[in-house]
Amino acid sequence: MTEPDRRARGIAAYASQFGVPETEAEATLAGMIGSRMAEEAIQAAGAAWAEESPLSLRERSLVVVAALAAQGGADARLRGHLRWAIEHGVSAEELEAALTLLAVYAGFPRASVAMELLREEITSPARERSSRSRS
Repeated sequence: MTEPDRRARGIAAYASQFGVPETEAEATLAGMIGSRMAEEAIQAAGAAWAEESPLSLRERSLVVVAALAAQGGADARLRGHLRWAIEHGVSAEELEAALTLLAVYAGFPRASVAMELLREEITSPARERSSRSRS
């Protein structure tokens, strides 16, 4: 993959995750973490979320949710990836089961915070409107 392709894929990944047009993704990310870190994140995402991966978007989303929940302290990032996991076809029930399992391996405090974030996401008015519009 060429560097421009990788960058374009990274921008597309962040646009999808943030729910913004691709033309706004870089500025949105830079506003959150600064332009240098945004460029690194865009390049990394371009490789991590490449179409050639043997893992589906759904599987990658589950892995990322588990990693962020296990780390703890990454609530804003976890919230975004919980939304994205649902968009990638992971059901709320599957996410709850994964987080419950994670409590055994990563600890109850971290898994319970992740579960609270999931519950907030699946009951938010924006999520409910989005679900209804897709039906």
